[in-house]
Amino acid sequence: MRTHLLKKSAALALPVAGLFGLAAWAQEAAAPAVAAVAAAAPAVPKIDSGDTAWLLISTALVMLMTPGLAFFYGGLVRKKNVLSVLMQCFITLCLISVTWVLFGYSLSFGPDIKGLIGSLSWVGLNGVGLDPFPDYAGTIPHQLFMVFQMMFAVITPALILGAFAERMKFSSFCIFTLVWATVVYSPVCHWVWGLGGFIRGWGALDFAGGTVVHINAGMAALAAALVMGRRRGYPNTMSPPHNLPFGVLGAALLWFGWFGFNAGSALAANGLAVNAFVVTHVAAAMAGLTWAVLDWFFNKHATVLGAITGAVAGLVAITPAAGFVNCVGALAIGVGVSLICYLFVSVIKPKLGYDDSLDAFGVHGIGGIWGALATGLFATKAVNSAGADGLFYGNPAQFIIQIKAVLVTVVFSFVASYIIFKVIDLVMGLRVADQDERIGLDLTQHREAGYTMLE
Repeated sequence: MRTHLLKKSAALALPVAGLFGLAAWAQEAAAPAVAAVAAAAPAVPKIDSGDTAWLLISTALVMLMTPGLAFFYGGLVRKKNVLSVLMQCFITLCLISVTWVLFGYSLSFGPDIKGLIGSLSWVGLNGVGLDPFPDYAGTIPHQLFMVFQMMFAVITPALILGAFAERMKFSSFCIFTLVWATVVYSPVCHWVWGLGGFIRGWGALDFAGGTVVHINAGMAALAAALVMGRRRGYPNTMSPPHNLPFGVLGAALLWFGWFGFNAGSALAANGLAVNAFVVTHVAAAMAGLTWAVLDWFFNKHATVLGAITGAVAGLVAITPAAGFVNCVGALAIGVGVSLICYLFVSVIKPKLGYDDSLDAFGVHGIGGIWGALATGLFATKAVNSAGADGLFYGNPAQFIIQIKAVLVTVVFSFVASYIIFKVIDLVMGLRVADQDERIGLDLTQHREAGYTMLE
């Protein structure tokens, strides 16, 4: 009986073992096919914690730049207008943050419409989630890229107010900021940075906003100065800056925040971010030093105002080049921007007679133009293999591309901004009444005073 059972078990074991052997053979045969499919499938983008942490910090740094700009500009106006400047910067931070979420981001970076503008597919951040979006940044959440770019959209219209400080109605300022950010900033942003944008398609280099931010804002500033005319008493009875320590504080905050502005634009915590960080600092230092020397040579004294103006000009000029040039290029850009902007601020503006109150055009517009062109001179693929070599590295075609991008932005921004100012002036008026300007915008526009004098 026992022998019979053993024989029966052995008979059953043979086909079972055969089935297991067949399964193992099938698994081995299928393994190469599975591996081939896995290799062919696109890699799923994953969030990198280091890149995400750096971009969160960079976003906060860029946000700080708008309050820094408020102190920089606020210290340079007369004391009766300091609060108006602070308020204009602060309300810009609030207003553009809201509109960016509602529709600004979609117009700027959304799915392309014929290379001209983004569609409204992402209105209200529809589809802009917490997963990476490889088209713009493959290792950080899409919403983080969105909010990082939001801070650029915030500070750009705030820069313009330097041209019309001390004379625009607050209501008109709010309308202008909303319309300009939608009609001018978003299209230019899409052209240069948006997927499908035609200037991006040309291969133009703008690492962190020389064209999108500074040329764009600078040309709008020139349009503002021409449409609004001079301040009362300009240039004969104008007062000097009422609080230069505020100006120094603001410049320092801008310099500090600019590391997020430029190094953050690498969109990763990597060597490119380090290069952008280093050249940003070097260019600002060189430009501040150069402006101080120019002041010393022509006016017999090195001034605080000159040093901080030069440093800001250096930061402006290095912005488009930060991810494409080395330190030698940064030094050259810093020297060049101070020479050129000093000429515009000290010689050309007085000769032409326009009142660019705080030199928004003279520093941001002219400095941005020089920076964009200088990128086409000093860019090298040794710094960024995804970029291009410039003229001084054997590629004159890149310099021509930079010229084209500058010309398109200059013409569009100036003409569109001029029209916006004119329309607002016709509908509701741009400028405060003469008596209000004499009293000051702090009291007449906000019923507050920057300083309380105690008896």
